[in-house]
Amino acid sequence: MRTLVHAQMVSKYNLAIVSTHPIQYHAPWFRGLAAHPDLDVHVYFCHKATPQEQARAGFGVEFDWDVDLLTGYPHSFLKNIAKPAGHGRFGGFDTPEIGRIIRERRYDAVLVNGWNYKSAWQAIWAAWHSGVKVMVRGDSHLHFDRSRSLKLTKRLAYRRFVPRFDACLAPGIWSREYFEHYGARPDRIFFVPHVVDVGFMESESQRLSVERPALQRPWKLSEDSIVFLFVGKFTETKRPLDFVKAISEAAKQGTHIQGLMVGDGPLRPACEEFVDSHDAPVTFAGFLNQSQIVRAYVCGDVLVLPSIGETWGMVVNEAMACGRPCLVSDRVGCGPDLVLAHKTGVIFPHGNVAGLSSAMVSLAASPVQSAEMGRKAQNHLKQYSVQKAVEGVLHALRATVGTREAACMQ
Repeated sequence: MRTLVHAQMVSKYNLAIVSTHPIQYHAPWFRGLAAHPDLDVHVYFCHKATPQEQARAGFGVEFDWDVDLLTGYPHSFLKNIAKPAGHGRFGGFDTPEIGRIIRERRYDAVLVNGWNYKSAWQAIWAAWHSGVKVMVRGDSHLHFDRSRSLKLTKRLAYRRFVPRFDACLAPGIWSREYFEHYGARPDRIFFVPHVVDVGFMESESQRLSVERPALQRPWKLSEDSIVFLFVGKFTETKRPLDFVKAISEAAKQGTHIQGLMVGDGPLRPACEEFVDSHDAPVTFAGFLNQSQIVRAYVCGDVLVLPSIGETWGMVVNEAMACGRPCLVSDRVGCGPDLVLAHKTGVIFPHGNVAGLSSAMVSLAASPVQSAEMGRKAQNHLKQYSVQKAVEGVLHALRATVGTREAACMQ
Protein backbone atom coordinates (compact mmCIF):
# COMPACT_ATOMS: atom_id res chain seq x y z
CA MET A 1 0.00 0.00 0.00
CA ARG A 2 1.37 3.44 -0.94
CA THR A 3 1.36 6.14 1.69
CA LEU A 4 1.81 9.88 1.44
CA VAL A 5 5.11 10.92 3.01
CA HIS A 6 6.49 14.33 3.81
CA ALA A 7 9.76 13.83 2.00
CA GLN A 8 9.33 16.47 -0.64
CA MET A 9 10.48 16.66 -4.20
CA VAL A 10 10.77 20.09 -5.80
CA SER A 11 8.59 20.50 -8.89
CA LYS A 12 9.14 22.91 -11.75
CA TYR A 13 7.68 26.37 -12.09
CA ASN A 14 5.41 26.52 -15.13
CA LEU A 15 6.19 29.86 -16.75
CA ALA A 16 4.72 31.51 -19.85
CA ILE A 17 6.68 34.34 -21.47
CA VAL A 18 5.02 36.85 -23.79
CA SER A 19 7.25 38.84 -26.14
CA THR A 20 6.52 40.97 -29.18
CA HIS A 21 8.86 39.17 -31.59
CA PRO A 22 12.19 37.29 -31.66
CA ILE A 23 14.91 39.67 -30.43
CA GLN A 24 18.60 38.86 -30.70
CA TYR A 25 19.26 39.96 -27.12
CA HIS A 26 16.49 37.81 -25.64
CA ALA A 27 17.51 34.49 -27.19
CA PRO A 28 20.43 33.71 -24.79
CA TRP A 29 18.21 34.55 -21.80
CA PHE A 30 15.37 32.35 -23.05
CA ARG A 31 17.80 29.47 -23.61
CA GLY A 32 19.17 29.90 -20.11
CA LEU A 33 15.67 29.81 -18.62
CA ALA A 34 14.72 26.72 -20.62
CA ALA A 35 17.87 24.90 -19.52
CA HIS A 36 17.28 25.42 -15.80
CA PRO A 37 16.02 22.26 -14.05
CA ASP A 38 13.51 24.20 -11.91
CA LEU A 39 11.76 25.83 -14.86
CA ASP A 40 9.31 24.72 -17.51
CA VAL A 41 9.03 27.68 -19.87
CA HIS A 42 7.22 28.42 -23.10
CA VAL A 43 7.75 31.64 -25.05
CA TYR A 44 4.83 33.11 -27.01
CA PHE A 45 5.77 35.54 -29.75
CA CYS A 46 3.15 37.96 -31.02
CA HIS A 47 4.69 38.57 -34.42
CA LYS A 48 7.54 37.76 -36.76
CA ALA A 49 9.02 40.94 -38.20
CA THR A 50 9.59 41.04 -41.96
CA PRO A 51 12.76 42.49 -43.49
CA GLN A 52 10.67 45.48 -44.59
CA GLU A 53 9.47 46.08 -41.02
CA GLN A 54 13.06 45.94 -39.75
CA ALA A 55 13.96 48.70 -42.17
CA ARG A 56 10.98 50.84 -41.08
CA ALA A 57 11.97 50.34 -37.42
CA GLY A 58 15.02 52.56 -38.00
CA PHE A 59 17.64 50.08 -39.22
CA GLY A 60 17.44 51.65 -42.66
CA VAL A 61 17.99 48.41 -44.57
CA GLU A 62 15.90 45.31 -45.10
CA PHE A 63 17.31 42.20 -43.43
CA ASP A 64 16.74 39.06 -41.40
CA TRP A 65 19.00 38.26 -38.46
CA ASP A 66 21.68 35.81 -39.60
CA VAL A 67 21.91 33.95 -36.28
CA ASP A 68 19.40 31.45 -34.93
CA LEU A 69 17.09 33.16 -32.45
CA LEU A 70 14.62 30.31 -31.96
CA THR A 71 16.44 27.11 -31.01
CA GLY A 72 17.05 26.01 -27.44
CA TYR A 73 13.70 26.87 -25.90
CA PRO A 74 10.02 25.96 -26.51
CA HIS A 75 8.15 28.66 -28.37
CA SER A 76 5.08 29.41 -30.46
CA PHE A 77 3.97 32.23 -32.72
CA LEU A 78 0.54 33.55 -31.85
CA LYS A 79 -1.92 34.64 -34.52
CA ASN A 80 -1.63 38.40 -34.81
CA ILE A 81 -4.92 39.80 -36.11
CA ALA A 82 -3.76 43.43 -36.09
CA LYS A 83 -4.12 45.36 -39.34
CA PRO A 84 -1.52 46.59 -39.92
CA ALA A 85 0.61 44.31 -37.78
CA GLY A 86 3.91 45.20 -36.20
CA HIS A 87 5.64 47.96 -34.28
CA GLY A 88 4.67 51.58 -34.13
CA ARG A 89 1.31 51.53 -32.36
CA PHE A 90 -0.37 49.94 -29.33
CA GLY A 91 -2.65 47.77 -31.48
CA GLY A 92 0.10 46.44 -33.73
CA PHE A 93 0.23 43.24 -31.67
CA ASP A 94 -3.28 41.82 -31.13
CA THR A 95 -3.36 38.13 -30.18
CA PRO A 96 -6.65 37.20 -28.44
CA GLU A 97 -5.72 33.52 -28.19
CA ILE A 98 -3.15 34.24 -25.48
CA GLY A 99 -6.02 34.68 -23.02
CA ARG A 100 -7.34 31.19 -23.68
CA ILE A 101 -3.85 29.71 -23.47
CA ILE A 102 -3.22 31.26 -20.07
CA ARG A 103 -6.59 30.17 -18.74
CA GLU A 104 -6.26 26.57 -19.94
CA ARG A 105 -2.60 25.66 -19.38
CA ARG A 106 -2.35 26.24 -15.64
CA TYR A 107 0.70 28.43 -15.64
CA ASP A 108 2.15 29.53 -12.31
CA ALA A 109 3.14 32.88 -13.74
CA VAL A 110 3.18 34.92 -16.93
CA LEU A 111 6.26 37.01 -17.70
CA VAL A 112 5.40 39.91 -20.01
CA ASN A 113 8.16 41.89 -21.70
CA GLY A 114 6.85 45.46 -21.52
CA TRP A 115 3.23 46.59 -21.47
CA ASN A 116 2.95 49.13 -24.28
CA TYR A 117 1.21 46.78 -26.72
CA LYS A 118 -2.25 45.19 -26.79
CA SER A 119 -1.07 41.57 -26.56
CA ALA A 120 0.65 42.33 -23.26
CA TRP A 121 -2.62 43.48 -21.74
CA GLN A 122 -4.50 40.53 -23.19
CA ALA A 123 -2.06 38.33 -21.29
CA ILE A 124 -2.13 40.42 -18.11
CA TRP A 125 -5.94 40.53 -17.92
CA ALA A 126 -6.20 36.79 -18.54
CA ALA A 127 -3.67 36.13 -15.78
CA TRP A 128 -5.43 38.41 -13.32
CA HIS A 129 -8.75 36.66 -13.98
CA SER A 130 -7.18 33.21 -13.73
CA GLY A 131 -5.20 33.61 -10.52
CA VAL A 132 -1.91 33.46 -12.43
CA LYS A 133 0.95 35.62 -11.14
CA VAL A 134 1.98 38.51 -13.38
CA MET A 135 5.66 39.36 -13.82
CA VAL A 136 6.53 42.38 -15.95
CA ARG A 137 10.00 43.20 -17.24
CA GLY A 138 10.75 46.70 -18.41
CA ASP A 139 13.73 49.04 -18.82
CA SER A 140 11.94 52.39 -18.98
CA HIS A 141 13.31 55.14 -16.77
CA LEU A 142 12.46 58.66 -15.65
CA HIS A 143 15.37 60.41 -17.40
CA PHE A 144 13.48 61.45 -20.52
CA ASP A 145 12.33 64.93 -21.46
CA ARG A 146 8.58 64.86 -20.79
CA SER A 147 6.06 67.66 -20.40
CA ARG A 148 4.68 68.29 -16.92
CA SER A 149 1.18 67.30 -18.06
CA LEU A 150 2.39 64.00 -19.56
CA LYS A 151 4.32 63.16 -16.40
CA LEU A 152 1.21 63.80 -14.29
CA THR A 153 -1.03 61.77 -16.60
CA LYS A 154 1.36 58.81 -16.58
CA ARG A 155 1.76 58.98 -12.82
CA LEU A 156 -2.01 58.89 -12.26
CA ALA A 157 -2.52 56.08 -14.79
CA TYR A 158 0.47 53.88 -13.98
CA ARG A 159 -0.11 54.00 -10.24
CA ARG A 160 -3.40 52.22 -10.85
CA PHE A 161 -1.82 49.08 -12.31
CA VAL A 162 1.93 48.89 -11.55
CA PRO A 163 1.30 48.07 -7.85
CA ARG A 164 -0.87 45.14 -9.00
CA PHE A 165 2.02 43.39 -10.71
CA ASP A 166 3.24 40.48 -8.60
CA ALA A 167 6.84 41.03 -9.70
CA CYS A 168 8.61 43.84 -11.53
CA LEU A 169 11.81 42.70 -13.24
CA ALA A 170 14.28 45.57 -13.47
CA PRO A 171 17.46 45.38 -15.59
CA GLY A 172 19.19 48.15 -13.68
CA ILE A 173 19.20 51.04 -11.22
CA TRP A 174 17.08 53.46 -13.24
CA SER A 175 14.43 50.85 -14.08
CA ARG A 176 14.14 49.99 -10.37
CA GLU A 177 13.59 53.68 -9.61
CA TYR A 178 10.95 53.76 -12.36
CA PHE A 179 8.95 50.89 -10.88
CA GLU A 180 9.19 52.42 -7.39
CA HIS A 181 8.08 55.81 -8.72
CA TYR A 182 4.86 54.25 -10.04
CA GLY A 183 4.07 52.43 -6.83
CA ALA A 184 5.76 49.03 -7.00
CA ARG A 185 6.68 47.62 -3.61
CA PRO A 186 10.48 47.51 -3.23
CA ASP A 187 10.34 43.85 -2.16
CA ARG A 188 8.55 43.01 -5.41
CA ILE A 189 11.24 44.47 -7.66
CA PHE A 190 13.85 41.94 -8.82
CA PHE A 191 17.14 42.38 -10.65
CA VAL A 192 16.98 40.67 -14.05
CA PRO A 193 19.77 42.24 -16.13
CA HIS A 194 19.87 42.72 -19.86
CA VAL A 195 22.39 40.24 -21.22
CA VAL A 196 24.32 39.23 -24.31
CA ASP A 197 26.12 35.97 -24.99
CA VAL A 198 29.22 37.11 -23.09
CA GLY A 199 31.11 33.84 -23.51
CA PHE A 200 30.76 33.85 -27.29
CA MET A 201 31.57 37.53 -27.75
CA GLU A 202 34.58 37.38 -25.44
CA SER A 203 36.08 34.31 -27.12
CA GLU A 204 35.29 35.57 -30.63
CA SER A 205 36.88 38.96 -29.95
CA GLN A 206 39.99 37.25 -28.58
CA ARG A 207 40.17 35.00 -31.65
CA LEU A 208 39.82 37.92 -34.04
CA SER A 209 42.19 40.28 -32.21
CA VAL A 210 45.23 38.84 -33.97
CA GLU A 211 43.57 39.71 -37.28
CA ARG A 212 42.85 43.33 -36.33
CA PRO A 213 45.16 44.99 -38.91
CA ALA A 214 43.63 42.93 -41.71
CA LEU A 215 40.10 43.59 -40.47
CA GLN A 216 40.74 47.34 -40.25
CA ARG A 217 42.14 47.65 -43.76
CA PRO A 218 38.85 47.55 -45.75
CA TRP A 219 37.51 50.35 -43.53
CA LYS A 220 40.66 52.46 -44.06
CA LEU A 221 41.54 52.45 -40.38
CA SER A 222 45.14 53.09 -39.38
CA GLU A 223 46.93 50.73 -37.01
CA ASP A 224 48.37 53.64 -35.02
CA SER A 225 45.01 55.39 -34.56
CA ILE A 226 42.60 55.24 -31.65
CA VAL A 227 39.31 54.22 -33.24
CA PHE A 228 36.05 55.41 -31.71
CA LEU A 229 33.08 53.28 -32.66
CA PHE A 230 29.41 54.16 -33.16
CA VAL A 231 27.05 51.19 -33.44
CA GLY A 232 23.33 51.77 -33.93
CA LYS A 233 20.50 53.20 -35.94
CA PHE A 234 21.13 56.54 -37.58
CA THR A 235 18.14 58.23 -35.90
CA GLU A 236 17.70 61.48 -34.01
CA THR A 237 17.52 59.67 -30.68
CA LYS A 238 20.91 58.02 -31.24
CA ARG A 239 22.56 61.36 -32.14
CA PRO A 240 24.96 60.09 -34.84
CA LEU A 241 25.71 63.66 -35.90
CA ASP A 242 27.08 64.37 -32.42
CA PHE A 243 29.51 61.53 -33.02
CA VAL A 244 30.86 62.77 -36.36
CA LYS A 245 31.10 66.35 -35.09
CA ALA A 246 33.02 65.22 -32.00
CA ILE A 247 35.40 63.11 -34.09
CA SER A 248 36.01 66.07 -36.38
CA GLU A 249 36.85 68.34 -33.43
CA ALA A 250 38.98 65.75 -31.64
CA ALA A 251 41.02 65.01 -34.76
CA LYS A 252 42.00 68.69 -34.94
CA GLN A 253 43.87 68.33 -31.64
CA GLY A 254 46.67 66.53 -33.44
CA THR A 255 45.98 63.09 -31.97
CA HIS A 256 45.57 59.99 -34.10
CA ILE A 257 41.78 59.67 -33.88
CA GLN A 258 39.42 57.97 -36.30
CA GLY A 259 35.76 57.06 -36.23
CA LEU A 260 33.98 53.95 -37.47
CA MET A 261 30.20 54.05 -37.81
CA VAL A 262 28.26 50.80 -37.99
CA GLY A 263 24.59 50.94 -38.92
CA ASP A 264 22.17 52.73 -41.19
CA GLY A 265 19.08 54.84 -41.02
CA PRO A 266 17.52 58.17 -42.00
CA LEU A 267 20.40 60.37 -40.72
CA ARG A 268 23.17 58.56 -42.54
CA PRO A 269 23.16 60.93 -45.56
CA ALA A 270 23.48 63.93 -43.21
CA CYS A 271 26.41 62.28 -41.43
CA GLU A 272 28.12 61.45 -44.72
CA GLU A 273 27.62 65.02 -45.95
CA PHE A 274 29.20 66.43 -42.78
CA VAL A 275 32.16 64.05 -43.01
CA ASP A 276 32.74 64.99 -46.66
CA SER A 277 32.43 68.73 -46.10
CA HIS A 278 34.66 68.78 -43.00
CA ASP A 279 37.13 66.10 -44.13
CA ALA A 280 36.45 64.25 -40.88
CA PRO A 281 38.29 60.92 -40.39
CA VAL A 282 35.14 58.78 -40.23
CA THR A 283 34.39 55.57 -42.14
CA PHE A 284 30.91 54.14 -42.68
CA ALA A 285 30.69 50.36 -42.45
CA GLY A 286 26.93 50.17 -43.05
CA PHE A 287 24.65 47.68 -41.34
CA LEU A 288 26.41 44.61 -39.94
CA ASN A 289 24.44 41.54 -38.96
CA GLN A 290 25.00 39.62 -35.71
CA SER A 291 27.55 37.21 -37.16
CA GLN A 292 29.75 40.15 -38.22
CA ILE A 293 29.36 42.66 -35.40
CA VAL A 294 32.26 41.41 -33.25
CA ARG A 295 34.63 42.33 -36.09
CA ALA A 296 33.63 45.97 -35.65
CA TYR A 297 34.28 45.89 -31.90
CA VAL A 298 37.70 44.34 -32.55
CA CYS A 299 38.54 47.13 -34.99
CA GLY A 300 37.46 49.82 -32.53
CA ASP A 301 39.06 50.89 -29.26
CA VAL A 302 36.21 52.76 -27.53
CA LEU A 303 32.45 52.58 -28.06
CA VAL A 304 30.53 55.86 -28.14
CA LEU A 305 26.79 56.04 -27.45
CA PRO A 306 25.63 59.69 -27.55
CA SER A 307 21.87 58.91 -27.34
CA ILE A 308 19.42 61.32 -25.74
CA GLY A 309 16.74 58.71 -25.03
CA GLU A 310 18.18 55.23 -24.56
CA THR A 311 16.25 52.92 -22.23
CA TRP A 312 19.35 50.70 -21.85
CA GLY A 313 21.89 50.47 -24.69
CA MET A 314 22.69 46.84 -25.48
CA VAL A 315 25.67 47.83 -27.62
CA VAL A 316 27.40 48.78 -24.36
CA ASN A 317 27.03 45.17 -23.17
CA GLU A 318 28.43 43.96 -26.49
CA ALA A 319 31.39 46.33 -26.45
CA MET A 320 32.28 45.49 -22.86
CA ALA A 321 32.03 41.77 -23.60
CA CYS A 322 34.68 42.43 -26.25
CA GLY A 323 36.88 44.31 -23.76
CA ARG A 324 36.10 47.85 -24.89
CA PRO A 325 35.47 50.85 -22.61
CA CYS A 326 32.45 53.02 -23.37
CA LEU A 327 31.71 56.72 -23.71
CA VAL A 328 27.99 57.24 -23.10
CA SER A 329 25.72 60.22 -22.55
CA ASP A 330 23.96 60.84 -19.26
CA ARG A 331 20.66 59.80 -20.88
CA VAL A 332 21.74 56.21 -21.58
CA GLY A 333 19.88 53.83 -19.26
CA CYS A 334 22.75 51.42 -18.62
CA GLY A 335 25.13 54.21 -17.61
CA PRO A 336 24.69 53.99 -13.81
CA ASP A 337 25.11 50.20 -13.93
CA LEU A 338 27.81 49.56 -16.50
CA VAL A 339 29.82 52.74 -16.99
CA LEU A 340 31.88 53.29 -13.86
CA ALA A 341 33.57 56.69 -14.16
CA HIS A 342 37.14 56.33 -15.50
CA LYS A 343 37.10 52.63 -14.63
CA THR A 344 34.95 51.06 -17.37
CA GLY A 345 34.21 54.23 -19.31
CA VAL A 346 33.12 57.86 -19.17
CA ILE A 347 29.70 59.53 -18.97
CA PHE A 348 29.34 62.94 -20.65
CA PRO A 349 26.42 65.44 -20.78
CA HIS A 350 23.98 64.58 -23.57
CA GLY A 351 24.08 66.85 -26.60
CA ASN A 352 27.43 68.31 -25.52
CA VAL A 353 29.67 67.78 -28.54
CA ALA A 354 32.54 69.70 -26.96
CA GLY A 355 32.38 67.50 -23.87
CA LEU A 356 32.33 64.34 -25.98
CA SER A 357 35.24 65.56 -28.10
CA SER A 358 37.26 66.41 -24.98
CA ALA A 359 36.66 62.93 -23.57
CA MET A 360 37.80 61.40 -26.87
CA VAL A 361 41.03 63.42 -26.82
CA SER A 362 41.70 62.41 -23.21
CA LEU A 363 41.23 58.70 -23.90
CA ALA A 364 43.25 58.84 -27.12
CA ALA A 365 46.12 60.46 -25.25
CA SER A 366 46.46 57.42 -23.00
CA PRO A 367 45.95 54.19 -24.98
CA VAL A 368 47.32 52.11 -22.11
CA GLN A 369 44.75 53.54 -19.71
CA SER A 370 41.96 52.98 -22.25
CA ALA A 371 42.99 49.36 -22.70
CA GLU A 372 42.99 48.87 -18.93
CA MET A 373 39.49 50.36 -18.76
CA GLY A 374 38.46 47.84 -21.40
CA ARG A 375 39.74 44.97 -19.28
CA LYS A 376 37.86 46.29 -16.26
CA ALA A 377 34.73 46.69 -18.38
CA GLN A 378 34.92 43.07 -19.51
CA ASN A 379 35.32 41.89 -15.94
CA HIS A 380 32.50 44.13 -14.66
CA LEU A 381 30.11 42.75 -17.29
CA LYS A 382 30.30 39.30 -15.71
CA GLN A 383 27.74 40.58 -13.20
CA TYR A 384 25.34 41.00 -16.13
CA SER A 385 25.28 37.41 -17.31
CA VAL A 386 22.64 34.95 -18.50
CA GLN A 387 23.05 33.13 -15.20
CA LYS A 388 22.23 36.31 -13.25
CA ALA A 389 19.16 36.93 -15.41
CA VAL A 390 17.90 33.38 -14.85
CA GLU A 391 18.55 33.65 -11.10
CA GLY A 392 16.56 36.88 -11.01
CA VAL A 393 13.52 35.23 -12.55
CA LEU A 394 13.76 32.31 -10.12
CA HIS A 395 14.05 34.70 -7.19
CA ALA A 396 10.89 36.47 -8.36
CA LEU A 397 9.03 33.17 -8.75
CA ARG A 398 10.00 31.96 -5.29
CA ALA A 399 8.90 35.25 -3.74
CA THR A 400 5.55 35.47 -5.58
CA VAL A 401 4.49 31.90 -6.34
CA GLY A 402 6.24 30.33 -3.36
CA THR A 403 8.49 27.30 -2.96
CA ARG A 404 7.41 24.58 -5.35
CA GLU A 405 7.13 21.22 -3.65
CA ALA A 406 5.21 18.15 -4.68
CA ALA A 407 4.49 15.34 -2.20
CA CYS A 408 5.91 11.94 -3.14
CA MET A 409 4.01 8.64 -2.87
CA GLN A 410 5.65 5.44 -1.68
